[in-house]
Amino acid sequence: MIGATCMAAPAAAQQAIDIRSQVISHFKVGSSETRFGAFEFVGGLELSSPSSALGAMSAIRLAPDRSRFLGVMDTGDWYAGRFLRSADGTLAGVADFSVSPILDADGTASGEKWRFDAEGMALRGDEVLVSFERSSRVDIYPAKAPAGAKPISSLPLQIPLGEIRNNRGLEALAVAPETSALAGAVVAVTERSLNAEGNIYAAILTGPSKGVFFVKRHAPYDVTDGDFLPNGDLLLLERRFSMAQGIGMRIRRIDGSRIGKGNLVDGPVILEADFGNQIDNMEGLDVSTDDQGRVFVTLVSDDNHSILQRNLVLEFRYLGAGG
Repeated sequence: MIGATCMAAPAAAQQAIDIRSQVISHFKVGSSETRFGAFEFVGGLELSSPSSALGAMSAIRLAPDRSRFLGVMDTGDWYAGRFLRSADGTLAGVADFSVSPILDADGTASGEKWRFDAEGMALRGDEVLVSFERSSRVDIYPAKAPAGAKPISSLPLQIPLGEIRNNRGLEALAVAPETSALAGAVVAVTERSLNAEGNIYAAILTGPSKGVFFVKRHAPYDVTDGDFLPNGDLLLLERRFSMAQGIGMRIRRIDGSRIGKGNLVDGPVILEADFGNQIDNMEGLDVSTDDQGRVFVTLVSDDNHSILQRNLVLEFRYLGAGG
């Protein structure tokens, strides 16, 4: 969840993209049902564009106004824009959408996916943190103008590089609330880098309790993103895929007080969906709070630049305890 961070749309080397938005009114196909476990579906968008630059969205963070957003694509780009909302606050469209290359410590960009496979993103004060898969690292950029900026520094990963699997590495990146047990610590969870017991490597990257912990894996699901609720519990977005069953997604809630060095954590599934719902390859999750204190969860999908997949934005109001 974003605090008072000021986010500006990328200003350097940016490419403005025309976005076409189709409103998604119902989450369950063929049903007007809105309540799904601890969530109320409040609307969504299917995005398309004449530009090939749209796609591969792997993480998103909303500004405090819940209008402006910033995210990363796993093709090595920032994306930014503004949500248009109807009178009741539901998603109606996207404006001011732009794409800009992510730069490395040398100030260069690259089309080589292994170098800039950006999968997770979080905001911490006036910094944007980005986790990269394959070339495993967490780089820190200035939040006010990330595009055109070199990383300020990087965070030690805590997880031994030899334990991070190729293309199954750093995926979820989140900053705990200052008032939580983790007191603003940065937490990273891998997609499917497993220990000998088959559990997922994760780590607290900063703070006095930094170190490796593990998340119980429930096959066939793998982690794709995560963010903290206001009370300090962690929501993990997970995905499954098989030729027989197709794509599925779920959200698991992890007790934040259990996250600690050496611990194994698990938690209940609080939302699960498949192709009977309006989902695709769901990759990004953000928790935000409106001016009435209501908690929302926003999801985005990665279309892999495939004509068979969709760029989706889905928004739910979280009704569970401790939000």
